[in-house]
Amino acid sequence: MAISKFNYNSFNVTPVASKALAFNSDADGFTTASGSSMILIKTLTASSSATLSFVDGSSDVVLDNTYPVYKFVFIDIHPATDAAEFQFQGNAAGGSGYNETITSAGFAPRHSEDDTSEVGISYQSANDKAQGTTFQDIFLNAGNANDECISGSLILFNPSSTTFVKNFISRVQGAHNANSSFEYLFAGYFNTTAAIDEIRFQMSAGNIDAGTIKLYGIADS
Repeated sequence: MAISKFNYNSFNVTPVASKALAFNSDADGFTTASGSSMILIKTLTASSSATLSFVDGSSDVVLDNTYPVYKFVFIDIHPATDAAEFQFQGNAAGGSGYNETITSAGFAPRHSEDDTSEVGISYQSANDKAQGTTFQDIFLNAGNANDECISGSLILFNPSSTTFVKNFISRVQGAHNANSSFEYLFAGYFNTTAAIDEIRFQMSAGNIDAGTIKLYGIADS
């Protein structure tokens, strides 16, 4: 039985952003097709890091109009300093610092390890913003014991828009320094029509001792 060999010159494998290859009836047998709708863009891993920053166009980071929605995923973030807040801020294209105007709101349920304290929902009035320009807290009083960490996500909508404000939603679960499980939910917007092309994460005190942050672009959303 003869074996048919393909001529590699007959394949059209030109890469296309956010696309995969699929078979079809064309002469070369291939076409581009939609791949996964959630595309991993960049992974940053902390190692006693003061900040972790995602800057469009730097170190393979994409944070522009390539995707309408971006998602940051936090995995086992461990603070160096006990009871520090996990925070983020943005920087507009051409801006001079992470000090964009934010309006936000947040709430949290909690339950202690010894079952002596539980709260269904409590509004976080001390950590919301009304046209504030400091970093936005998304987890409060994180524990720094060897086995304690926080995980969750931040979704940023259409950061490249020059027409609308930039909405965000965060949901972070973790070990509070009072030996309790806390879930913090914050949402708000950058009150600017300038494109946001940089996002920075930090602790309110001390370094991010360890942990990983992954940035994804969500296509066709």
